[in-house]
Amino acid sequence: MSDVIKIEHLDKMYKLYDRQNDRLRDSLGLTRKKLYHEHYALKDVNLTVRQGETVGIIGTNGSGKSTILKIITGVLSPTSGNVEIHGRLSALLELGAGFNMEFTGLENVYLNGTMSGFSKAEIDSRLQSILDFADIGEFIHQKVKTYSSGMFVRLAFAVAINIDPEILIVDEALSVGDVFFQNKCYHKFEEFKDQGKTILFVSHDLTSINKYCDRVILLDKGKKIGEGRPKEIIDMYKKVLVDQMDSKMSGSLAEETGNAGDEGSKDGSPDKWKHRLSLNPSNDSYGNGIARIDDFCMTDSSGSITNTILKKDPFTVKVRVVFEGHVSEPIVALSIKDRMGVEITGTNTMFEKIATGEYEKGDVLTVTFTQNMFLQGGEYLVSLGLVGYREGDFTVYHRLYDIFSIQVVSSKDTVGYYDMDSKVNMERSHE
Repeated sequence: MSDVIKIEHLDKMYKLYDRQNDRLRDSLGLTRKKLYHEHYALKDVNLTVRQGETVGIIGTNGSGKSTILKIITGVLSPTSGNVEIHGRLSALLELGAGFNMEFTGLENVYLNGTMSGFSKAEIDSRLQSILDFADIGEFIHQKVKTYSSGMFVRLAFAVAINIDPEILIVDEALSVGDVFFQNKCYHKFEEFKDQGKTILFVSHDLTSINKYCDRVILLDKGKKIGEGRPKEIIDMYKKVLVDQMDSKMSGSLAEETGNAGDEGSKDGSPDKWKHRLSLNPSNDSYGNGIARIDDFCMTDSSGSITNTILKKDPFTVKVRVVFEGHVSEPIVALSIKDRMGVEITGTNTMFEKIATGEYEKGDVLTVTFTQNMFLQGGEYLVSLGLVGYREGDFTVYHRLYDIFSIQVVSSKDTVGYYDMDSKVNMERSHE
């Protein structure tokens, strides 16, 4: 296969000024003193995309993902380096790119087609396909500034894929459409792959990255730190998310935390398990304080602390409780909700018929929930609880609502939230 995108030693540097006056003085050449700080959105990036590949780019916010796509599409100019593109390119970048808000949807179809080098007759021949795919009805004759975000992305994607591109570039835009439209778009992806076209896309949806990409590139702080097959790079990304790329932090939970029964360090210490997770900064926490959830984590099948779990893999949620007074038979609870806040599943030590015992001030209890992941691919919220009965009254010692998220990565989903892990057998015969 030939190379359709080739990038060599790509840099993109921005000048950051502390004051607006410094920007003006620098632009007018009024001083020889350096008045700015250099910020590299991309630093010495090399990558090649071959014809017919579907390549994903992942990384945390600010890693340079969107910047590299904008340079490839000509929206931005590189500071240095070489970028070669071979083939007709169509791009769907941030919502609204290339659209005039004062034009109708139909007028924007012709505007975008003309900008892509098509004549009116060529756009006319593709118009019905665009309208059918967008499926926004009479809104095509309304100004796009009146569109919802979902309508906008439907039309933008319909235009992008129907100008017969050899290379399609997509930057997170599909997260805006509804599930049915997203499904239609991914069917189009597969159709493009079958036609030998090239797709390059950025997404935080690791399930889509795992399912559709032949190869994945991982960026972090403007540098390419990984490239390879989806599962391999997703595993690396999981470590980046929780700052575990350093070798001394990449071992199992047992190696990272030592004896879980020891009281350990104070809450702000970076060696807490929970500080290896991506936490919800606005979680709801309350309780009477007689006992508290001091630490917690989730680990994958290799024992590494992470927010990301592969579907069907075993995983654990570990909760560490510290007691400030006498507590009898505390109940430690775990629940999982969808992004809309609907509780999907959960358990606790009482449901599991675990007698937790008696505790006094200074005692520590560590509870580990171990199970396989059978939720569909997507993002979920985890809540933790510590409750019990005190002098006959139900008592909340400590609750942490929506404290962290789980990203489930799946290569195959079924209907609903839960996968029954069905095994399908088929027999064919002829009378």
